[in-house]
Amino acid sequence: MTSRRRVLAVTALAASAALALAGCGTTEEAAGGSTTGSGSGSASGEQITVTDGTGTEVTLDGPATKVVGTEWNVVGDLVSLGVEPVGVADVEGYEAWSSAVPLTGDPTDIGTRGEPSVETVASLAPDLIVATTDLPADAVEQLRDIAPVLQVVSADASDQLGQMTTNFEMIATATGTEDAAQQVLADYEQAVADGTKALADAGLAGTQFAFADGYVDAGQVSIRPYAAGSLISDVTTELGLVNAWALEGDPAYGLASTDVEGLTQLPADTQFLYFSNAVDGDPFADTLSSNAVWQSLPFVQSGDVHRLPDGVWVFGGPASMTAYVDALVETLTA
Repeated sequence: MTSRRRVLAVTALAASAALALAGCGTTEEAAGGSTTGSGSGSASGEQITVTDGTGTEVTLDGPATKVVGTEWNVVGDLVSLGVEPVGVADVEGYEAWSSAVPLTGDPTDIGTRGEPSVETVASLAPDLIVATTDLPADAVEQLRDIAPVLQVVSADASDQLGQMTTNFEMIATATGTEDAAQQVLADYEQAVADGTKALADAGLAGTQFAFADGYVDAGQVSIRPYAAGSLISDVTTELGLVNAWALEGDPAYGLASTDVEGLTQLPADTQFLYFSNAVDGDPFADTLSSNAVWQSLPFVQSGDVHRLPDGVWVFGGPASMTAYVDALVETLTA
């Protein structure tokens, strides 16, 4: 577990995204700067000023191209925008948990997500470091000595989808990839629209679901419910399903905690969904296979337990959520 911490119409989306992106930052021509275009956004000789998730103004000489990402959600955002990050925290972990948005290029591993190597980051000479508010303040200060640091809010259980979009648009402004951002967001909205229809056509509208992950400690399985307010809950309810968890999640990620006995509180007709990975094993299929309480659950007995495909980072950005929607719909309608 230490590795995880982790509908608008499409035609209207492009216009609203453009307005939102314009509000994320400003550009002005730098003294003596060129006005040659760079990417789909600001000219390379224009300064870009973005107010990040902490209220800090981050000023760049032009669209950032040599970018380091210290958290997997921002790395996924960069990749989906067509930006090849030069440095990524825990590359092996990203490739295991977020392969649905595969890395491009050959990024340098900068260390762990919670403690990136300052020396390694400095050796890459980035023009922007994208981090989240989960990164310790002392690490942020050290990174600011190397390059501008753009911090996005890690999560907000009061509006996960709004926060996800704000973070994504902020990164797009800083990298001059606003056009690409509009397409990624449009793809997400289309996936939700198509998925909602597919689930309704399959008679699954209003179905109760419970999404979770789990880990084994001293032979006991601890379960982490994705309660109301989690990103996964918000996306899945957009699809017309109903979150069966009655537990209250934390104010940032909307995550709760329970054990196997706690699963007995779920409705009998729940579709139980979870994600795991070959790296950490599957506590539901393996450790709980001989657990009497687990085997007695109605949704286990009816075969309504579904492991979603590996590689979809459930704390990710729009591209990850598009992959999640597609995987969920395929799983439930198979």
